[in-house]
Amino acid sequence: MSDNGKNGIFHHIESFKSELVENRPVDIWLPNGYESNTKQSYSVMYLHDGQFMFDNASSPMNKGILMKFYAFYAKLRYGTGLFWDLDKIATQLIEDEKIDPVILVSVWNLPGTKRRTEYMPQKMITKQIATQFLHRESDIRIDKITSDKYLGFLVKELKPYVDQKYRTKSDQKNTFIMGSSMGGMISAYAISEYPEIFGGAACLSTHWTLGGDAVTTWYRDHWPSAGNHLLYFDRGTESYDANYGRGQAHMDSIMEENGFVKDLDWKTLVFEGESHTMTAWKNRSHIPLEFLLGKKKVNKPSLPL
Repeated sequence: MSDNGKNGIFHHIESFKSELVENRPVDIWLPNGYESNTKQSYSVMYLHDGQFMFDNASSPMNKGILMKFYAFYAKLRYGTGLFWDLDKIATQLIEDEKIDPVILVSVWNLPGTKRRTEYMPQKMITKQIATQFLHRESDIRIDKITSDKYLGFLVKELKPYVDQKYRTKSDQKNTFIMGSSMGGMISAYAISEYPEIFGGAACLSTHWTLGGDAVTTWYRDHWPSAGNHLLYFDRGTESYDANYGRGQAHMDSIMEENGFVKDLDWKTLVFEGESHTMTAWKNRSHIPLEFLLGKKKVNKPSLPL
């Protein structure tokens, strides 16, 4: 199913077939000009929690009287509602020539515990860590974590489909991934596990408290090389985000130890007074988009005086 609008084109796949994880909806957004500029190829960004990325007809938040009322209430209560509106934000950034045109692939999550078990990084979770952290503060169980299969789905099933179906720049330096909260956890895990696939990751309000230091410590010896990857982290200072300072500081030290240069190939930002909400992520989503997808500036050599 396709939906053409002033902010690009949507292709909605109601049930993307997978042999690794449960089938699920996927939205693929094509920027303005995709159909007419037939010789142009595009970078691709993969997004988690996909049903909240775009306010379009396929969103479950726009279906049924109860859900429409809830979405309306959220818009009144929080100002910008339940969606990131990334199609509108990306369109404006492209028009302003702040980023190159990009294809956005929005992967819907599975409700309830399944979302958390798909997004919880897997390899560092031992039985001891699971007992100490996961069982104490969540309903995640070690034998239910499926993030390795979820990443396999993205890399081995979804990405090949997108690269075959659309005019993509399929190489590592033009493939990105982004998410918030647990979506930030899986985005960091994705670039760690598949550094040859993803050239950049954006992790907003990353839920470092789930797993404690065990998660970030694992990355010390399992992190992509500096110079070939871009990493963006941020957090607010209110609600859940108020607890992320320790984990992010630990991650920042790991970035430095691995040779990443702050504000060059790695950025960590703190937004005072911001909370753990869709509105907060929407309002600052242009920052990671510009950092990862911004037009590359060529430094011309200065002429001798």
